[in-house]
Amino acid sequence: MGPGCSAIAYGASEEIGPFKINKAGSNLFLNCFSWNTEANLLFLESPVGVGFSYTNTSSDLMESGDERTAQENLIFLINWMSRFPQYQYRDFYIAGESYAGHYVPQLAKKIHEYNKAFQKPIINLKGFMVGNPDMDKNNDKLGTITYWWSHAMISDATYNSILKNCNFTAERFSKECDSAIYNAAADFGDIDQYSIYTPKCRPQQQTNETTKFVQMHKTRRFLAEYDPCTEDYAEIYYNHPEVQRAMHANHTVIPYKWTACSDFVFDKWNWRDSDNSMLPIYKELIAAGLRIWVYSGDTDSVIPVTATRFSLSKLNLPVKTRWYPWYSGDQVGGRTEVYEGLTFVTIRGAGHEIPLLQPQSALILLRSFLAGKELPRSY
Repeated sequence: MGPGCSAIAYGASEEIGPFKINKAGSNLFLNCFSWNTEANLLFLESPVGVGFSYTNTSSDLMESGDERTAQENLIFLINWMSRFPQYQYRDFYIAGESYAGHYVPQLAKKIHEYNKAFQKPIINLKGFMVGNPDMDKNNDKLGTITYWWSHAMISDATYNSILKNCNFTAERFSKECDSAIYNAAADFGDIDQYSIYTPKCRPQQQTNETTKFVQMHKTRRFLAEYDPCTEDYAEIYYNHPEVQRAMHANHTVIPYKWTACSDFVFDKWNWRDSDNSMLPIYKELIAAGLRIWVYSGDTDSVIPVTATRFSLSKLNLPVKTRWYPWYSGDQVGGRTEVYEGLTFVTIRGAGHEIPLLQPQSALILLRSFLAGKELPRSY
């Protein structure tokens, strides 16, 4: 996850971990679509300062960046494999979403370079996959604006104003561009931009009976288990002292509450470097023969499917298997196209956190990825 967000709060507790948190934030229940049914899972809080991760040198929190994060993640994995040698040499895959579109390929590159330096590397990297990922600054932003307009989130006037006034390759936006983006936010209305067709989380005291009925009706169209307030439950649960003791976390008893995301970690003044494009790394790792899958929930407007498609198109990869619908149970789960060296997948009806909204489809995605097989064409 990222930037500055906890893999424990989101990946482990909301999406793919063996347990989820109940609505009171007081207990756990089994996740029947957990990815640990298919593979051993290791959740990494990255970079330092995220979640319960910490440093004894406070200045470290002001010197984070892409390069440092990748290097520290590599060091962690080397040490972890040494500490648990029974996992050395097993097939190893990396997965992530959102700003992990930087973390995952950058770490994969570090591991690949580390492996080339040793005859018997202990990290047997086979591939990686990323969901709704940051990939390329210019194409991602252009694709995002296109998504907003094509999904009737913004007016024609706002769309044309953004295209006229915004230079997506610039270090800073102009005042005219900022104004156009501000107008776009007003056009959205009060929605969940990470999942544009599902209800937004509302504080319980603001929810009347009519709202409850509307939210229930909308939610059932997608998945009965979906709850837009899951992040709130995580922030309650991980602040329980008994939970922290069980996790051997927060021994120093910090004077503030644990939060799912830390804005300070990715503060623009503290983050030292953020590569404009991951595409050169993709080219390098495709040439190295790694298995690479890029997937996208098609109802996310923050890093939408159009942004990912614009970015992938710049790789100019030959098509191996042309676009086709794949199935999750007896319904279309999404669409996919297989290129030479990379597989692209969409997940129908899923937002930014795909396993939260479409857990069955996400599990089918994982199984196909690990097996190195194309997604099912029928039910």
